[in-house]
Amino acid sequence: MYLTGKGALVASTLTAIGASLCCVGPLLLLVLGVGGTWAGTLTMMEPLRPFFIGLTLLFLGLALRKLYLVPQACSPGIPCADPRALARQRIVFWIVSVLLLGLLALPLLVPLFY
Repeated sequence: MYLTGKGALVASTLTAIGASLCCVGPLLLLVLGVGGTWAGTLTMMEPLRPFFIGLTLLFLGLALRKLYLVPQACSPGIPCADPRALARQRIVFWIVSVLLLGLLALPLLVPLFY
């Protein structure tokens, strides 16, 4: 299966959420006022965090490769032939990348809020 630039961004977003679920989930529940011992069981995902981080970085790398390194073969009249569309895709890529890297770094900052 070959991922397009958009598919790689979606996949990296989902894996980053999976990587942060162990720490961000309980914090989000506490902020919302939901408590209980079951909120602490979300930390069972912690052993999978390195796997999800690796997948996130892999998918971000695939999206970067698709947008910057591999030239797109487009015939005239197709949206990918428009340079403005490529510029928008690159802007979205960098916005998503910054947000995902922040989401991956959030578990390091969570102890400051507890």
